[in-house]
Amino acid sequence: MKKPLFRRKPRRILRLPDLDHSKTAVLRTLPSPSSQRAYRFAIDDFIAWYCSEPRLAFNKTVVLRYRLQLEAQHLASSTINVRLAAVRRLAYEAADSGLLSPELAAGIRRVKSAKALGVRLGNWLTVNQAKALLDVPDVSLIRGKRDRAILALLVGCGLRRSELVQLTMDKFQQREEHWAILDLIGKGGHVRTVPVPDWVKDTIDQWVSAANIKAGRLFRCVSKTGSVWGGGISEKVVWSTVREFAAKANLGKIAPHDLRRTCARLCHQAGGELEQIQFLLGHVSVQTTERYLGCKQRLRHAVNDRIGLEPCSSG
Repeated sequence: MKKPLFRRKPRRILRLPDLDHSKTAVLRTLPSPSSQRAYRFAIDDFIAWYCSEPRLAFNKTVVLRYRLQLEAQHLASSTINVRLAAVRRLAYEAADSGLLSPELAAGIRRVKSAKALGVRLGNWLTVNQAKALLDVPDVSLIRGKRDRAILALLVGCGLRRSELVQLTMDKFQQREEHWAILDLIGKGGHVRTVPVPDWVKDTIDQWVSAANIKAGRLFRCVSKTGSVWGGGISEKVVWSTVREFAAKANLGKIAPHDLRRTCARLCHQAGGELEQIQFLLGHVSVQTTERYLGCKQRLRHAVNDRIGLEPCSSG
């Protein structure tokens, strides 16, 4: 008679090797490098906290304690919710591999997210501030041409930094007598087409001509002597470029994503339709686009005060 296969009994307490195994399983399910980076940081933070007090059961009560600890750090609700989402995925993968009791994993998945209070704040530049930022790079230098093209794509097309570093020359094509970035793969694997204004294309052409780039990645490294080398740049280069020129323009601490928000708001202020801005940014939800615009409802002179249905005032 064939002996039944041994199955490890699910546990209540997970050790570091079990947590590392589950973390690896979680990261393998995430297609986006930015999501992998965020979840890796979140899971490592939880593991460090969890293992600091041995013999804790991995259950709903412990995850609630972890949420209280995050709230005590005065982190933003969005940051806390990303951390909790990572912990839920960690519990799911641990249960799926037989390391954790399914009942405990189900309890962890029922831990509620932190409540968002108010509207998430962000940084937006005015038209004059955006122009000042674009004017800072010295375009007499090859590196200045590259950096201005980076800033132009961020604020003029609303690209994410991860999307910008992956851009290749063949993505730029003309459609309907207008330049566009075709089949751009964004967050979550969503594909979109991004219109490219003429002034943005001009900055790109100046960089490409000076760097003699014919194919491959659009942006490359530039040495101090002005030599172009390598097969691309990292997201860290984009981050430091924005920070450097924002500081020189006296704009404070501006991040690449703030330029994406700025693109959305300037489009809206110029009369752009909300749906078209959503297409431009590649948002699945229009509510996300609304948050990027930083809009709030106006009650005085409300949008529905004058829609043509008002009774005529008597003379």
